[in-house]
Amino acid sequence: MSSDKPLPFIYQFGAGAVAGVSELAGADVTLRYPLDVVKTRVQLQQGKGVGEEFYNGMMDCFRKIIKNEGPSRLYRGIAAPIMMEAPKRATKFAANESWGKFYRNLFGIAKMDQKLSILTGASAGATEAFVVVPFELVKIRMQDRASAGKYSGIIDCVTKTVKAEGPLALYNGLESTLWRHILWNSGYFGCIYQVKAQLPQADAKSQQIRNDLISGSIGGTIGTVLNTPMDVVKSRIQNSPKIAGSIPKYNWAWPALGTVFREEGFGALYKGFVPKVLRLGPGGGILLVVFTGVMDFFRKMRGEA
Repeated sequence: MSSDKPLPFIYQFGAGAVAGVSELAGADVTLRYPLDVVKTRVQLQQGKGVGEEFYNGMMDCFRKIIKNEGPSRLYRGIAAPIMMEAPKRATKFAANESWGKFYRNLFGIAKMDQKLSILTGASAGATEAFVVVPFELVKIRMQDRASAGKYSGIIDCVTKTVKAEGPLALYNGLESTLWRHILWNSGYFGCIYQVKAQLPQADAKSQQIRNDLISGSIGGTIGTVLNTPMDVVKSRIQNSPKIAGSIPKYNWAWPALGTVFREEGFGALYKGFVPKVLRLGPGGGILLVVFTGVMDFFRKMRGEA
C-alpha cells in the first residue's frame, strides 16, 4: 500500500464493501455461486449411497442437479449472499484494522507481526460471524434439495423459519459460524503477512497487485484448509430445524465434528472442499487487491499518499 498509516474506520469499512461487491460482481456470480451450491449439497449429504440423490464428488453433483432439477437450481438462494457480501467483507477488513490497532496499543507493539496478524484475523472473523449468520442460514436452507418445494424465496424462508422456530432461529449455528470465520480469517490474514514478507518488495503498482494477488490467494487457500471441517458441521447445524422437545443430531460445533468423524470418517470433514477452495482461493486474492487499491485511492483523496 502507499502508506502504512491507518485510515479512519469509515474508509476501511467502505473499502471492504467495495472489495466484497467486486469479488461477487459480473461473471463471478454466474461462475462461483454454483460452486457454493454444490459445496453445500455435498456437505449436507450424510454417509454414502447410490442413485440420483447421492453425489460422488463435485462434477457428479453438478451433473445430477442440472439433469434432475434444471440449471436454475444452481442459483437458488443467490439473493442472500448478494445482500450479505458488502457488509460481510466490509466488516472483515474494517474489524481487522480496528482489532490490529487495539492489540498494538494493548501489547505496546509498534508494527504488526506474524502472531498479531493471526490474532487480529481471528478477532475480525469472530466479529464478521455475527453479521453473516442469518444470511448463511437462509442460503443453506434454500440450497438444500429437500427445500425445493418448501420455500418460494428468501423472504418466504425467513418468514417460515421465524414462524416455526422463533426469531432466534435465524442465529442457529452461531457458534459453529464463529469457529468457521475465526479459523478462516486467522489463516487468511496470518498467511498474507508471512507470504508478503517472502515476496520481493513492491516498487510499482503492478508489483503491489502481484504481491496482493499471490498472498491473498494463498491466504484464502490456507484459510479454507483450516475451516472446512467447521463449515461442514455449520451447514448441517443450520439445516437442522429446531423442534420443541427434541435435541438435533448436530447442535454444537465440536461434538458435531466428533459425530461426523465417528460415523463417516475423517474424509467427511472435508466434504465440499474442492468447490470451496476454487471459490475462496482466488477470491481471497481478488479481495486483497481491490481492498488495497480502494484504500490507496482514499489516501490520495485525503492527500496522504
